[in-house]
Amino acid sequence: MLYFTIRRLGLAVLVALTVSVLAFLLLHLSGDPALALAGEGARQADIDMIRKTYGLDRPLVVQYADWLWHILQGDFGTSVYFKTDAGPLILSKLKTTLLLGLGALAFALAISIPLGVLAALYKGSWIDRLCLAVAVLGQALPNFFFALILIMLFSISLRLLPVSGSGSWQHFVMPAIALGYYVAPAFMRLIRAGMVEVLGADYIRTARAKGLPARKIIFKHALRNAIVPVVALAAVQLGYLLGGSVVIETIYALDGLGYLAYQSITYKDYPVMQLIVLLLSVLYVLLTLAADIANAWLDPRIRVS
Repeated sequence: MLYFTIRRLGLAVLVALTVSVLAFLLLHLSGDPALALAGEGARQADIDMIRKTYGLDRPLVVQYADWLWHILQGDFGTSVYFKTDAGPLILSKLKTTLLLGLGALAFALAISIPLGVLAALYKGSWIDRLCLAVAVLGQALPNFFFALILIMLFSISLRLLPVSGSGSWQHFVMPAIALGYYVAPAFMRLIRAGMVEVLGADYIRTARAKGLPARKIIFKHALRNAIVPVVALAAVQLGYLLGGSVVIETIYALDGLGYLAYQSITYKDYPVMQLIVLLLSVLYVLLTLAADIANAWLDPRIRVS
């Protein structure tokens, strides 16, 4: 287990370094950053001054090494638009995005596990087809459109939930549903496939022959084994939820990383954009690493392979 963990950790470090290179190059792929910061109609002298002030006149390798060194020292740069340190600014928004991502993941699991189990137990029946229809609808319906439907239903018609803001837990209900419903079908199909395979295993037939209660067979023996792959998928989907919340946070005016990313793109705040991309990418790598270690602990066959 120790060798497996060290090997996965080394791979995660290499991936994180690769991501840091891509995050740094993001500044230059969209064109000349000095020209973008200076704005349209700027004089060449102003553009040259900005290029020199931000060190953009140096070779890319030197710029990357300097940027990464400052990041490792905890110096995350200064926001061009907000005129404040980029690190504390992003950390202040991270809590909102984490709450939204965890809430969306909890909602996705809450509806996908029961639907997946039901679909497997009644394979080929109308219940199975209904569960699959719910899954297809979840991935076919754009989350921004579903978010607008939720606003019309729960905020305008029923007046049960606030439309926007992030002041209380009620503000996170609709965003979590809108974001979580899109990833729920992946969980549901994985649990259904796992349950169908496990329910046909020899030890399940033996348990039934011994007269064990159906509830104990399903939840203690079958679901426990079928849910192992969900651990890895949950980590990956949480990373997606954290990085893919830009539209939902913008619609519901949640003061999180997604909305901050939208603002930084709008105002060409490159230091903040770079740091957001790097932070979310590193979080994604760490979540994937945690999922690999958890799966290896739950299933020794993964460590051997």
